[in-house]
Amino acid sequence: MSINEIFTDGVAVSGAHQESHSYSERARRNLWLQMSRMGAYSEQHEIPIIVRGEGTHVYDVNGKKYFDGISGLFTNALGHGRPEFAKAATESMNNMTFFPIWTYAHPTAIELAEKVASLAPGDLNRVFFTTGGAEANESAWKLARQYHRLRGDTDRYKVISRDIAYHGTTLGALTITSLECYRQPYEPLVPGAIKVPAVNFYRAETHAEDFEAYGLWSAQQIEEALLREGPETVAAVFLEPVQNAGGCFTPPPGYWQQVRAICDRYGVILVSDEVICAFGRLGTWFGGQKYDYVPDIITCAKGITAGYAPLGAMIVSDRLAEPFLEGDVSFQHGFTWAGHPLSASIALTSIGIIERENILGNVMANEEYFRQSLNALKDLPIVGDVRGTGYFWGVELVKNQETKETWEGEDAERLLRGFVSPEMFRRGLICRSDDRGDPVVQLAPPLISTREDIDFMVGTLREVFTEAVKRHL
Repeated sequence: MSINEIFTDGVAVSGAHQESHSYSERARRNLWLQMSRMGAYSEQHEIPIIVRGEGTHVYDVNGKKYFDGISGLFTNALGHGRPEFAKAATESMNNMTFFPIWTYAHPTAIELAEKVASLAPGDLNRVFFTTGGAEANESAWKLARQYHRLRGDTDRYKVISRDIAYHGTTLGALTITSLECYRQPYEPLVPGAIKVPAVNFYRAETHAEDFEAYGLWSAQQIEEALLREGPETVAAVFLEPVQNAGGCFTPPPGYWQQVRAICDRYGVILVSDEVICAFGRLGTWFGGQKYDYVPDIITCAKGITAGYAPLGAMIVSDRLAEPFLEGDVSFQHGFTWAGHPLSASIALTSIGIIERENILGNVMANEEYFRQSLNALKDLPIVGDVRGTGYFWGVELVKNQETKETWEGEDAERLLRGFVSPEMFRRGLICRSDDRGDPVVQLAPPLISTREDIDFMVGTLREVFTEAVKRHL
């Protein structure tokens, strides 16, 4: 039976359950799932098989409908099945299958670079394409190191990033990443990774009553790290506008301005990792426009194509690009598929839709409604903190609201993986239950989502959390 035969107007027909088991068995036999505990799947715990999408929803092999509350890992920004993308892909393939941008160029890569540069803040006018976010961050660290070397600062190789932060899993990006569960199996990593505290105000011990003062303190931790290491040895600082891992840590007022001033003071390159945050997730094209700062490099991916094709980019300031535009100097770095004609065409289509349909306006119009709806969950004793912005939110779960006691070890495992995550899935909501730090449930719906969709997500969380209180508190 083919996938198309399983459905009649989205409803499972006879044989779908057998097909589900067949796909799950075949997946167990040959498909190595990423970031997954392969041993968790058995005949009793089958691999979920998602076979199609429509708008903000996806359907599994049994015909069950789910709201995609995490946008396919922060990626499917504009929903599934939009005919504009199919048309753009067909036209691209009919015109030219592939040609690299290694010493050559093609029109769609040029047009996309122009468009991205026009949207980026400040003088970030040079666009270096990759095929994903980790590659963009890997590229940024390499560029920072070579830039300093070209200027005679040969000792600048180190990188500063925040605790708990995730920046990718290639070896360089993994070094910038601060999650020990990802790092430990591959150590020793690239030398020179320096860590500073995450901007987690809910767990603040210093300036715990003053958000703005806490932000200034957090920025000062970067300066203190620079002075400990020796500023002449540090190439770059990597930060997300809103930190993903740990659960949507938002920056306090003045934080980014202080970080920008510190980087300028010591000649350090500021990299804004916007693999998640760019292209509308926060209600703006880029994080700098949300929080009023201009970095030296922006790294991005995911939303640039709304999930319809793989693509990433490193957007670089004119100042950093300048040494590479003279004589025989080159940035000896690249990826075969970077700037693929089809992906570039898809990205142009996605940006066009965001502009025509005022998608950023939709996010901003619903941001406060999203915030208030989630904050209403605090009447449940298991809900400790709600944080985020735009269409990017985290709800931290606690054992005790008053003391902020967290869930740890086997208790956290039973709560998140044993109940909360599978129960939300059973109720038709796909979101993220994350224990990289304190337990958090994250919501990052497609940018086209409505208030009705927000009501469904928050209502489902309320039902599941209410049941979790009965079972686990």
